[in-house]
Amino acid sequence: MRVVIVTESFPPDVNGVAHCALQTARHLVRRGHTPLVIAPAVADQAADADAPCAVVRVPSLPLPGYPQVRVALPSRRVAAAIAAHRADLVHLAGPFVLGVRGMTAAARLGLPAVAVYQTDLAGYARTYVGTGEGTAWRRLRAVHGAADRTLAPSSAAVRDLEAHGIGRIRLWGRGVDTVRFRPDLRDTALRRELAPDGELLVGYVGRLAPEKRVDLLAGVRTLPGARLVVVGDGPSGPALRAALPDARFLGRRTGDDLARIFASLDVFAHTGPYETFCQTVQEAMASGVPVVAPAAGGPLDLVDHGRTGLLVPPGDPDALRGAVAALAAAPGTRAEYGRAGRAAVEGRTWEALGDELIGHYLEVLRERTAVAA
Repeated sequence: MRVVIVTESFPPDVNGVAHCALQTARHLVRRGHTPLVIAPAVADQAADADAPCAVVRVPSLPLPGYPQVRVALPSRRVAAAIAAHRADLVHLAGPFVLGVRGMTAAARLGLPAVAVYQTDLAGYARTYVGTGEGTAWRRLRAVHGAADRTLAPSSAAVRDLEAHGIGRIRLWGRGVDTVRFRPDLRDTALRRELAPDGELLVGYVGRLAPEKRVDLLAGVRTLPGARLVVVGDGPSGPALRAALPDARFLGRRTGDDLARIFASLDVFAHTGPYETFCQTVQEAMASGVPVVAPAAGGPLDLVDHGRTGLLVPPGDPDALRGAVAALAAAPGTRAEYGRAGRAAVEGRTWEALGDELIGHYLEVLRERTAVAA
């Protein structure tokens, strides 16, 4: 198959949309298919040197107040690139701005499109501007309603989409690199550096942005014998450093370095209430680390409460602190949850999820052929 992946974000960006688009392109190449990626331009002109396939960049601007995120500008390159690639199918990754152009081009060229829902844009609108949810859902309905199939990453995402009038939905999760993220990377030297007095290491990994509600960890840092570790960057960084003065901020970490940090934690605490999936929860579980997360969105599917971790009411700092305190007091339970978490994700490799995605492509192509006949 010749597939065009139109994505709102692609490496060197570090986020769920970029990572999933990269893994999709890699898997298609491994399976003998021919992908092309269309993504917003980034400042680093050499960013695509290690990409698994050709990448077409379209003009973009940094998002005001959040320069790490770039928004694509209207461009004829999208339609031209899809046509030049002689695509069989168009994959829309987290479509909202660039994805709308991709959907329009696919429709004009008579190509089937698979839209992958990945970001709770209505929740972001509520967080950043206090309004605009209706506008966000109208835009999402327009692009997903025109697609042949929408793939949602969690049961909660499926329910949200259906509640807003979007149909033709299938569940498609995310893979996790269980070779990179694994328990035996636990590093005693790193633990001594981060917790010189043998404190319990409680970690957050992710973007430092308002919608992630990392401020909810303020109570956790005051737990006796606990040390809070924050990994990531973003516009909320300065405010969080002021609000969490005792925490260790490690900045953005990736690859094997990130895997070593995950495995060295005692508890992973996630705080964001708007996660359609939450890949960092899977990475913590693959690392054998018990998870505390909000009972909302993607974590509802990922965390088996009382077996692999604990779910708490979203936005409740006291419940979050209490859950971490309960795990801090029960090392046997932490170890049990960690083992169960690792076992739960061992079959969720990117290879398995990539093959599942190709299966969706083939079904959509067969459906189009049947309609044409």
